[in-house]
Amino acid sequence: MRRDRPTGPDPAQDAPRVGPPKTAAAGLPAVLNSVKEVAEHAGVRRGLPAMLAVNQKRGFDCPGCAWPEGDRRHRAEFCENGAKAVAEEATARALTPAFFADHPVAELAERSGYWLGRQGRLTEPVYLAEGATHYTPLGWDDALDLIADELRALDSPHRAVFYTSGRTSNEAAFAYQLLARQLGTNNLPDCSNMCHESSGSALTETLGVGKGSVSLEDLYEADLIIVAGQNPGTNHPRMLTALERAKKKGARVVTVNPLPEAGMREFRNPQHPGGLLGRGTELTDLFAQIRLGGDLALFSALNRILLEADRDGRAVLDREFIGAHTHGFDAFAEALLAEPADAFWARTERDTGLDHALIEEIAAMAIASQRVIVCWAMGLTQHKHSVPTIREVVNFLLLRGNVGRPGAGVCPVRGHSNVQGDRTMGIFERPSPAFLDALAEEFRFEPPREHGHDTVNAIRAMARGEIRVFFAMGGNFVAATPDTHLTEDAMRRVGLTVHVSTKLNRSHVVTGTRALILPTLARSDRDLHRGRPRWVTVEDSMSRVHASHGVLEPLSEHMRSEVDIVRALGSRLFGETPVAWSAFADHDRIRDHIAAVVPGFDDFNAKARRRDGFTLPHGPRDERRFPTATGKANFTANGTHAPEIPEGRLLLQTLRSHDQYNTTVYGLDDRYRGITDGRRVVLVNPDDAADLGLTDGAHVDLVGEWPDGRERRAPHFRVVHYPTARGCAASYFPETNVLVPLDSTAEVSNTPTSKSVLIRFEPDSGT
Repeated sequence: MRRDRPTGPDPAQDAPRVGPPKTAAAGLPAVLNSVKEVAEHAGVRRGLPAMLAVNQKRGFDCPGCAWPEGDRRHRAEFCENGAKAVAEEATARALTPAFFADHPVAELAERSGYWLGRQGRLTEPVYLAEGATHYTPLGWDDALDLIADELRALDSPHRAVFYTSGRTSNEAAFAYQLLARQLGTNNLPDCSNMCHESSGSALTETLGVGKGSVSLEDLYEADLIIVAGQNPGTNHPRMLTALERAKKKGARVVTVNPLPEAGMREFRNPQHPGGLLGRGTELTDLFAQIRLGGDLALFSALNRILLEADRDGRAVLDREFIGAHTHGFDAFAEALLAEPADAFWARTERDTGLDHALIEEIAAMAIASQRVIVCWAMGLTQHKHSVPTIREVVNFLLLRGNVGRPGAGVCPVRGHSNVQGDRTMGIFERPSPAFLDALAEEFRFEPPREHGHDTVNAIRAMARGEIRVFFAMGGNFVAATPDTHLTEDAMRRVGLTVHVSTKLNRSHVVTGTRALILPTLARSDRDLHRGRPRWVTVEDSMSRVHASHGVLEPLSEHMRSEVDIVRALGSRLFGETPVAWSAFADHDRIRDHIAAVVPGFDDFNAKARRRDGFTLPHGPRDERRFPTATGKANFTANGTHAPEIPEGRLLLQTLRSHDQYNTTVYGLDDRYRGITDGRRVVLVNPDDAADLGLTDGAHVDLVGEWPDGRERRAPHFRVVHYPTARGCAASYFPETNVLVPLDSTAEVSNTPTSKSVLIRFEPDSGT
């Protein structure tokens, strides 16, 4: 058993062992590690039933990611990280009142997030009174009355913020947004604001729907799949199985990433005997090791090659599709071709770090392919110019008609299990008038029309002292957000902070004047109402909605479902009119309301009971119908944007280790990158390290530099020589979130720029 580790520099955590990176992912080590995690946390009696039920048609949806399941399921339909996620939730360890009596909040605030999460499941409500040093037990009635009294006492409903993480079910999310809007506010920030908001912004403008347009079956029909700014081996491991199947059906794969990642090199499928014996599939046909922030320049270059080839008589563009279904092509083409070729290619090579010849090779692969899919994740969405980058990806697909036909389309790969469903259910600070009209019609009250706070603006409002109640449905807000010290100071200015959670995390020990923690059922827990089981639904990353049934006996009778917490609070706040909150104990009633309000959910209760669920309609995919302002798919001119890297500096991206899921740290190893027993590391190209005088194993402070002249410091990081792209470095979040200013956000989407942090290195301060 590893010993406790505090949040600050610590010799045990911060002097890791470092070996060579792996060149293959999964295989027998993934299986053995999965078994170990389940046995250690849950034991065989709880752990085995959970793992046999995860991602099964009558089981529960894995909380680990939003990757979809196919119609045919393997008996072990989970990955290593899914096993870790389920093991943490299925743990037999329980946090009792004695734990909180033994540990003052000030002491817990010195612990690492890793230590906090390993203490066990929260089992009953606890309350931190003003001036108190410890959380103490509080009954459910008193806890809910306290929240209701605080909300009723607000001089404006806009002084409350209702945050949501992606694990919330469709039913809970719908009830939650309804409660906020009946109160009178659209302050509904969520984790999408920090991750895929750039995708939604760009896709809504260009295609009319802010979601991906492909299905699993499309991947298997594709000729070419470009995976850009994404590491499936760690963040979405089951995607590797889909890529393997696509490869075996003839697809080629281009990987665009500043880091070589083991999963995209070779995948040893643990669901097959060959994979367990070490025989893998080489997934990547061409690796483009791009400089951070260079993706816009890359896709602009690909598009210019296609335009020039067509102009030269090669007929590579789908002119019929462009003429019938798109708008703005001529202006887009004129803008992209305006720059002289020599200047264009000199800038492109500088911005991307890629040779002209390699970019031509990618373009040739695209021209030779009838069906192309582009997949991406946060490597594209967390830059200043993220929205233009994704618009340029759409341009690339539109040029050859790769939207709205089998085997082709856009594929933003979401992280949280139901983050896409939460947005579909109305968790959005800028709801459409049509959604609010439908809500008003169904519930006979006028919802607020004024836009609310997203995540960044919520922190700004808290820092100004404008927020009196912060309510979080899941998540780990202070650890997930940027500008750590500013965010924590802002949270401490709130009057009451409330967290609906399964386990302890950093946000529970950085509190408002008063704080409540409400224990909720996990995805894997059985939810009984009057002796009868209830179930919920989720939406995956490819717009498929299906049921999720918990299977494990909860550790405590005091845990409540998210729906029950929201409906009980709604009843206290508003009574039973115009919303019959008590009726929400029957989830079928909630689904009937969803069917009346949310497009695509007609006959929801019947569809949700299908063993395979159902797929939501998607105009661009289904009919080549584009609900944009022009009524067509929009080409856009996106200019040239790439981060500048002054001499003596590097560009840092924050990323996950293999032993974590978002801010949840399962362990202190990053097996595929060769890091063991530590997290405060910074990966630097050996040539850059030589130029900067950074020896492998040296300890340094990372200092973030920003145009406003303000600097931020992350102390005591071990330098690891690693084959990153030149000029680029990488380190784990949330440890490096402190380096990302609150005011450095993507244009349009307001997403923090966590993938383009300009840093310099200073001697280790030891603090």
